[in-house]
Amino acid sequence: METPEMRLFAIADPHGNYSRIEELLDIAGDIDVVLIAGDITNFGPDEKALELFSLFDQPILAVPGNCDHDSIIKVIEDSRAINLHNRSFVMDDVLFLGLGGSNPTPFCTPFEIQECEYEENISMLLGRSTGNEKRIVTLTHAPPFGVLDEVGGMHVGCRALNMFLDRADLMVCGHIHEARGIKKYGKTTIVNPGMAALGFAAVIGLDTENKEHNINVKLIEAIR
Repeated sequence: METPEMRLFAIADPHGNYSRIEELLDIAGDIDVVLIAGDITNFGPDEKALELFSLFDQPILAVPGNCDHDSIIKVIEDSRAINLHNRSFVMDDVLFLGLGGSNPTPFCTPFEIQECEYEENISMLLGRSTGNEKRIVTLTHAPPFGVLDEVGGMHVGCRALNMFLDRADLMVCGHIHEARGIKKYGKTTIVNPGMAALGFAAVIGLDTENKEHNINVKLIEAIR
């Protein structure tokens, strides 16, 4: 009997450069859902996102990054993609929760959010998952503090996002270009697929029925 698996194609940080997406899709093979973990553009224009969305036939769930303007949210909502920023969305037996932007950086980028606001929003999202029997996937731009968040020997992730750890089955994030990888924290698998502008992505197999089954993650790379 085949395992009921949802195959996710995860990218982060394309920064307006979508030149390697089609090659990554060829490498990925059959996929069911596209996850876009922010920095869709490189400080705009917002409409650039539509070029990226046009490359996919599958359902798209997206959040903005700190290098996007918050006005991109309306562009996402008016497109065929699903805006997951500060939202929840159910597909099959999976509950998706999303938050875009990032915690404050030294660079004063367009879409930065204070930790206290993140905490309020995460509490609201987790409240929606109370009593949930579905698998939980979170899509954020920033990583949780201490996990795939190291720059120059310092941890720069969002502390509030640690509220998802050991509660979500899967966390997909980006933001820290140097921190591509896969980590496990309790029951949570955290994935930074790498910078899509450089030809990096991840393919994730998620059993939609059995929470005890492993989540299979493969980091892929387009080489030209």
